Amino acid sequence: MDDLTRAVEAALFAADAPLSPEELSRHLNGAAVDEALAQLTAHYAGRGIELVMRGGRWHFQTAPDLAHLLRREKEDVRRLSRAATEALAIIAYHEPVSRAEIEAIRGVQTARGTLDVLMEAGWVRVAGRREVPGRPTIYATTPAFLAHFGLESRRDLPGIDELRAAGLLDPVEDVFASLMEDEAEAEAGDALAGSGGEERDEIL
Repeated sequence: MDDLTRAVEAALFAADAPLSPEELSRHLNGAAVDEALAQLTAHYAGRGIELVMRGGRWHFQTAPDLAHLLRREKEDVRRLSRAATEALAIIAYHEPVSRAEIEAIRGVQTARGTLDVLMEAGWVRVAGRREVPGRPTIYATTPAFLAHFGLESRRDLPGIDELRAAGLLDPVEDVFASLMEDEAEAEAGDALAGSGGEERDEIL
């Protein structure tokens, strides 16, 4: 292992939060770190700890198959309410999204505390304001959301069939189904509009 790879390893080990390749490069005087990251990923594959990328940022984590050895006997379980679960799903599949857009999909009002819970958990962040009258606040997921659910990016979010097969659509099956249908309709509309269509805010 060369000196640069060892330096990348040390920087990731000492960091108090996941680091992007750009942040690592700045720590190491502008060095190119992609090859070092690839070497470290291979080096730690299959070990008790492994190097993973979540949301474009790298960090060490314990191997998932060893979780049962590390779990404490008494766990502090945090359960999301149905409203918070639905709001998190809508944000994940449609981000960036405003409170009004969340309410339009859910069909009911969303309490301010619901979004506060998701932000306190570190899974949702304020992503700016929509450039429309009133300039409503818009919300998006965070790298911590991807890391918690073991996703490299939002492209790894499960589809409707996968959710049904896993039995995860109860009690929010209708919400997830509408999310996937809306996304498909949006993609079809984009294809029809072509380059001459009206400009709009894209909500995934």
